[in-house]
Amino acid sequence: MPIDRKLLEILCCPVTKHGLRLLRADEIDTINEHILSGNVTNYGNEPVTLPLTEGLITDNRQRIYRIDDSIPVMLEKEGLPVDQFDLGAA
Repeated sequence: MPIDRKLLEILCCPVTKHGLRLLRADEIDTINEHILSGNVTNYGNEPVTLPLTEGLITDNRQRIYRIDDSIPVMLEKEGLPVDQFDLGAA
C-alpha cells in the first residue's frame, strides 16, 4: 500500500527540515542496484542490505529515507546519503 498523500504533505526531513517527495521507480532501481552490490551505507555508517520498495528523497536531494509497510523510517542514522548514487537530474 503506498504512503498516504496527506502524510507526505506534512512530512519533512528531521535533519534538514526540507520537504520530501516519493522516489521514482527508476531512482529506486538505481539505489537497489547499489544496495545489492554491497556499496551502500546509511548515515549511521552501517551497511544497507535490504532493497527499497518505496522511499522518500529530500527536496534538496541530500537524504533518502526508506518506507517500510507504508511507514516512513525517518530516523537520522537510517537515512541514506544521496551522493552514493547517480540519480540524474531532479
